[in-house]
Order: sequence, then structure tokens, then C-alpha cells
Amino acid sequence: MRSLVPDLREEFSIDLVIANAENTAGGFGLTKDTADELLESGIDVLTSGNHIWDQKEIIPYMDEGLPLLRPANYPSSPGRGSLIKDNVMVVNLMGRVFMAPIDCPFKTADALLEEARQSTMPKVIIVDFHAEATSEKQGLGWYLDGRVSAVLGTHTHVGTVDARILPKGTGFLTDVGMTGPINSVIGSDTGPVLERFLTGMPQRLAVASGPVTMNSVLIDVDPDTGRALSMQRIDRTVD
Repeated sequence: MRSLVPDLREEFSIDLVIANAENTAGGFGLTKDTADELLESGIDVLTSGNHIWDQKEIIPYMDEGLPLLRPANYPSSPGRGSLIKDNVMVVNLMGRVFMAPIDCPFKTADALLEEARQSTMPKVIIVDFHAEATSEKQGLGWYLDGRVSAVLGTHTHVGTVDARILPKGTGFLTDVGMTGPINSVIGSDTGPVLERFLTGMPQRLAVASGPVTMNSVLIDVDPDTGRALSMQRIDRTVD
């Protein structure tokens, strides 16, 4: 990430970089050190998901100005679910299908957008929707079409090929993918994962080694209208 992000920012003249950071601490949550490392590499905003509480040490920093989001539909939790950076509003939401029974992401999105309208809401709004079910992700994309610039799915670690712009101008992608080892099961060493599948017994998982892939998507947004103009996947592999 330290070399890839600066190179990509220069190659594509990127204005803002958003990264889901919730698995950067050995695959479970993130720490202040891993958050700082990502920010120093050229990332502007960090989003997260269901692993945000795995490393308790990060919690005090979530209310101290760190550009880190937790899903906005967690009820009464530390931190924040949206922020404005360089005139772009970034929103983090989490799905409920096959996941924790938290507040409704659809209604939470409505409330955030309505609250933003009461102030000075940026035209460009990017939503990280951390969810398991493709149907729920697509549903939120259609629900917010024309109201946000993009709805980008995260969580499954497997990038999808359905990047498109919906009829009212919202960019959509079911899942961005992951940054992690290629020879793995969604980032983890294959041995313990296979043992778990074969025996049903709990296993301690570890991040795999070897070549690493970075999955991402580049979105061009009209700053005057907030409508997405183009989307393209950008995937890179390093040894």
C-alpha cells in the first residue's frame, strides 16, 4: 500500500482515496498504528464494518478526529458513521442479512441524507455498504440511486465485475474486493480454514503469506451534480 497508493494517485490524478480498513490488524479490526500506516500511505478516509470493535485500543481514537468511520447504523456506539473530507461526504453503512441485527441501513441512510440537507451537503456522496448479501447491496444501490454518487459494497473479500452507473446517476459495485494475499481463503492461510471445513472444529486463523493483490475501483464524479460519470476496476498484484 505504501507504494501502490501514491503511484495510483499520480497515475490517475486521484483526488480522494477511501479504504475499508477493518481487517488490517492481522485480519481482525485495526489499531492506531495500522490506521496511521494507511493514512501515511496516501489514504484519506478509513471505513470499516463488523470487525471494527475487534481491537479495543482503536475505540478512544474514534472520537478524536481520526478520519475513521464505523457503520452509521450501529446504535449508540462510539465514533461516527459519516464525515466530510475535501467537499466529499463519505458514509459507512452495514447490512443486516446474515449479519448482526443492527439498525436499518436504508432508514439510517435516509436520516443521514436528510440531516445533511439541513446544512451544507456536498454534491459528492460516497457510501461504503459493508454487507454479506448481494441482494441487500443491490437493493441499497437502487434505493439511493440519484441521491448519492456511489454505493460500493465491501465485506466478502471477493471483487465483483458488475460496476455500473444506475439510471439516475449513482455508481454501483456489489463488492470492491480486498487487499491481501492471493493464495488464501479470503486472506487467511488455507490450512486452518480447510481444517475447519473438514472437521467443524474451531481453528485459529492467520493471514496467509505470498503475493498480494489490491482490489479497488476508480470513480469519476461530476462535482457540480454529484452524478457518477464513469467507473473502472483497478486491480494490482505485488510479490
